Amino acid sequence: MNAYVIVDIEVTDPEGYKEYVKLAPESIKIFGGRYTARGGQNETLEGEWHAKRLVILEFPSFDQAKAWLNSDEYAPARALRHKYAKTNMVVVEGT
Repeated sequence: MNAYVIVDIEVTDPEGYKEYVKLAPESIKIFGGRYTARGGQNETLEGEWHAKRLVILEFPSFDQAKAWLNSDEYAPARALRHKYAKTNMVVVEGT
């Protein structure tokens, strides 16, 4: 069953964040993931959540998504994301 990683990103250093954008895609691909949304226009339809930059990733499974996040392949990009942005991230199983 597919899983989706949903990330709300507030970029705090746009110049530094560019390096993250270069590094992250290859690690996602290694774990069978792909982008389904990446920073396009978003709008709050209900509630109090006002997302900044939304990214949605699809992985073949819940476990594969978690393996990517904690992998050695993603570690350098993850460190850059933590340095240049504030994020909220969830993973949810698909139907």
